[in-house]
Amino acid sequence: MEIKNCVNYLLSVSQNSVFRYFSEELKALDITPAQCGVLGSLFKHGNMTPKEIGKELFLEPSSISGVLERMQKSGLIERSIDPNNRRNIIVTPTEKGISLKPKLEKIISKMNNYFLKDFDEKEQELLKKLLTSIIEKSQNK
Repeated sequence: MEIKNCVNYLLSVSQNSVFRYFSEELKALDITPAQCGVLGSLFKHGNMTPKEIGKELFLEPSSISGVLERMQKSGLIERSIDPNNRRNIIVTPTEKGISLKPKLEKIISKMNNYFLKDFDEKEQELLKKLLTSIIEKSQNK
């Protein structure tokens, strides 16, 4: 089989291209794509537990723990004990984290435009639908 016909190859190479582009754009804000994902989840859902964030971003507990630790050290989030269940930690964006929202939205929009500009609206929606289908298949395994 030709490697360029392998779904893993196609997804990996395209994901690496997007990741490198995104990482470079985020450097000016001194955050990583994973940290952007955490902030995006918090902007969308409000305060969350590390477990909820990990589930939303498909990150293992050990990975999310390291990301949150670095974010707390850089002042983007706060972690506190849930007063309703002391076994849970609640993650909250700080003012510094919240202030990044418009800049992150601009970077994401620029990135999406860069990678999707050669596709018409129907093709863009189809691509998103197909990628979502692959993600969902992996979750039903």
